[in-house]
Amino acid sequence: MNWSGFLKNYKSYLKIERGLSDNTIENYGFDILRLVDYLERHGIEISPVKIDEETLQQFIYAVSREVNARSQARIISGLRSFFTWLIFEDYRTDNPLELIETPKIGRKLPDTLSLDEIDALIAAIDLGSPEGERNRAMLETLYGCGLRVSELVSLKISDLFFDEGFLKVTGKGNKQRFVPIGPTTQKFIDIYRSQIRSHLAIKKGHEDTLFLNRRGSGLTRAMVFTIIRTLAEKIGLHKTISPHTFRHSFATHLLENGADLRSIQLMLGHESITTTEIYVHLDRKHLTQIVHAYHPRK
Repeated sequence: MNWSGFLKNYKSYLKIERGLSDNTIENYGFDILRLVDYLERHGIEISPVKIDEETLQQFIYAVSREVNARSQARIISGLRSFFTWLIFEDYRTDNPLELIETPKIGRKLPDTLSLDEIDALIAAIDLGSPEGERNRAMLETLYGCGLRVSELVSLKISDLFFDEGFLKVTGKGNKQRFVPIGPTTQKFIDIYRSQIRSHLAIKKGHEDTLFLNRRGSGLTRAMVFTIIRTLAEKIGLHKTISPHTFRHSFATHLLENGADLRSIQLMLGHESITTTEIYVHLDRKHLTQIVHAYHPRK
């Protein structure tokens, strides 16, 4: 089997057995194709089963001259996963990247917004336009529920369980979780649904989609980015923000007000709590207060 055959089977494994999104699978595949391109350019004819640590080390050295440390680390991680799969499928008995070190990179802390900044962004929305009520409901949902932008635009009316106080959210890899939704966010969604959405000519296939554009179709992720950045410019906010900034702010504000990491992990839909732990680094003052309040040797 050649590289393309192995790559095709590997992608099937990532989709069917690991449930990864199409974008993530393509990123994994791109890392492998980058290696294949390197081998072809240097006239190296070797299969995934036979390739050795020395050849991979030469490839990584070449890559290090083209990309930053963070991208290099991602490529190594992607290839390591591919060779682990080969071992799992009994094509290899070793992982040639096992002893290859990943470059050390600083942990990038996410940008956050203060509550005043969030209030200012929402207050800047023009509620005189039909899109205004929708935009307010969307921003309240991003911040109030900590959703990813992909989760927001795919949210359905049938996912709203307001009587129980939850949203059903479909996250990465089609994994579903229930996220609490507060009365404030519920109120703005209800206003949008009753005053704006109910008067739209909804296109076929979008009858259950919650947030719609003026043509009655679902919104794109890019449109949500544009809405948020336009509001930031309007209030003179000198931060580079995106829909994800509201998600980071949701988690950070919960942590600062005493929520535990495990609960935040469940609400964000993080597979590993290590991902959630990044928020611990945001507020050292908060950690000091925790020790002083709860440690017996305070």
